[in-house]
Amino acid sequence: MAEDNRKNNHYKDIFMKDFIKMTLATLAGLFIFGIVSFFMMFAMIGALAAVGSTQPVMPREGVLKIDMSTIALAEQTQEADPMSILQGNGNTSVLGIYSAIKAISAAAEDPAIKFIYMRPDGAAGGIAHMEEFRSALKKFRSSGKAIVSYTENPGNGGYYLASVSDKIYMTPHDGSLNMFSGLSSQLIFLKDALDWLGVNMQLIRHGKYKSAGEMYIRKSASKENMEQNEAMISSVWNSWAEEIAEARNITTEELNSILDNLELNFPEDFLEKGLVDELMTREQLQQKLADLFVTDKFENVKGISLQDYAMLKNTVNFKAANKVAVIYADGEIIDGNDKMQVAGDRFAKVIADVRNDKSVKAVVLRVNSPGGSVLASEKIKTELDLLRESVPVIASYGNYAASGGYWISACSDYIFSNATTLTGSIGVFSMIPDFSGTINDKLRVNITPVNSNRHADMYGGMRPLDKNEIAYMQASVEKIYDKFTGIVSEGRDMSVPSVDAIAQGRVWAGAEAIKIGLVDQIGTIEDAIAYAAMSIEDVSSPADVQIVEYPKPLSTFEILLDSLTGEQSIAAGTPFEGLEKAIRNSKTSCSGKAYARMPYEIIIK
Repeated sequence: MAEDNRKNNHYKDIFMKDFIKMTLATLAGLFIFGIVSFFMMFAMIGALAAVGSTQPVMPREGVLKIDMSTIALAEQTQEADPMSILQGNGNTSVLGIYSAIKAISAAAEDPAIKFIYMRPDGAAGGIAHMEEFRSALKKFRSSGKAIVSYTENPGNGGYYLASVSDKIYMTPHDGSLNMFSGLSSQLIFLKDALDWLGVNMQLIRHGKYKSAGEMYIRKSASKENMEQNEAMISSVWNSWAEEIAEARNITTEELNSILDNLELNFPEDFLEKGLVDELMTREQLQQKLADLFVTDKFENVKGISLQDYAMLKNTVNFKAANKVAVIYADGEIIDGNDKMQVAGDRFAKVIADVRNDKSVKAVVLRVNSPGGSVLASEKIKTELDLLRESVPVIASYGNYAASGGYWISACSDYIFSNATTLTGSIGVFSMIPDFSGTINDKLRVNITPVNSNRHADMYGGMRPLDKNEIAYMQASVEKIYDKFTGIVSEGRDMSVPSVDAIAQGRVWAGAEAIKIGLVDQIGTIEDAIAYAAMSIEDVSSPADVQIVEYPKPLSTFEILLDSLTGEQSIAAGTPFEGLEKAIRNSKTSCSGKAYARMPYEIIIK
């Protein structure tokens, strides 16, 4: 027996030694693998960051090539998304709208640029970005240089841009897909789905047009919501249609009739209706470009892409003593320090940093936001008020400047808006879900609250609000609405009743907003920067100032981290994109906080 115990102990010792060796070897391997992976990740990031980082070369003379399928117009130029490159989608560059405008303006004065050749198909960007980009192209044409466009699959945004051209050529092949059919907005309503799930959404709001929470409590649009959406779409489309019709020498009535009667089925239809100038193959187009370039072979036609040209021309005038700071309020207004949105705490610090820079003599507040948290909006506005005590603050509106976006900018010294900007939405809402039907009826789970006070569980979502709690929340919404209208009254020099008459949560397009006093002038971000520069003493030209941007765009590494940790859209580009946004939006909207925000589910195509 003693011998057996000795052998067993011996085997145990051997086993333990082997186990320890294997464990240590495994840990060492994991440690080494972690270090190697760490360095490989940084090497990968470095390699991805180097993609496209080489300095472009400008030909002695050439063509500025604009391929809209490779450009995503945005508020600020952004470095390449590493995940998109790894997934094989890295051929699209995110180009800031001001950088794009500056590049086109420079090309108009650059003797090396002979003309613009544009491929408008696949144009991506917000409605106001399209308007600003087309405006820059129109100014380029006024310099005496030509714009030639070639389309194979025309869409709304693509044809809108192409219409500014001297000549529009189109493929003669019948396989082309026409998506130029007018603008559309999608409204999502979730009440049937929520009823099926047993969820009761409790909406408290002020403003009969304040529809941000309506999707959760209705099966279809209210009369007021439908009214404002029809007016918005009509205003945006009328702006586009008038420009298209003028450029193609037809009336807006003729253009609308063509689209309403589906008269653009084949390339020949575009030619017959006067919407393109000639049908030709790519080979024929190449010869046409060679002729325009005054050369016998297309191979002699040198060119540079808009992205590369913008990189060359995106220089800073470091010699200028005076600065104009452009602050980009781009995204939803939220609480906290998030880098991807207009986070109240982080953004307030950004504005404070600008205020502490004494070389900044004027500020352009570029707003591209549907709004959001009232608390965050107040923090941002407080800092902007302090900033206005020392320098003029000029607002420039992008695709959206609504609700909280209008809250923070209404007191600016001057407001520029695009005709297609969606703005206003002066209203407030709060919302709390009641999941008791889901928990009790669907899941057959019973919950008994244990409270220290009578209303301690009112925000818990496990029961409906009682009438006192609804009145309590309504009082808060009413007070915030009164504050909102007071801010607009002060900033726009209007009486509170006058503000209330155009408020009630209604969203206006910029073309209508200027008529009711919400903005001062229809103009682009370039116009706003020029206005701000000329407000500085001893400045005789906008070129005499240094433009500095806040906040700085995210680096490739920060984009990668966000791609790995952030929520990725799984429905982008599909009919379910609006539904996905609506559901994600509900995560924050249903907190019981007060929000000044327009509905996020509006998609204009």
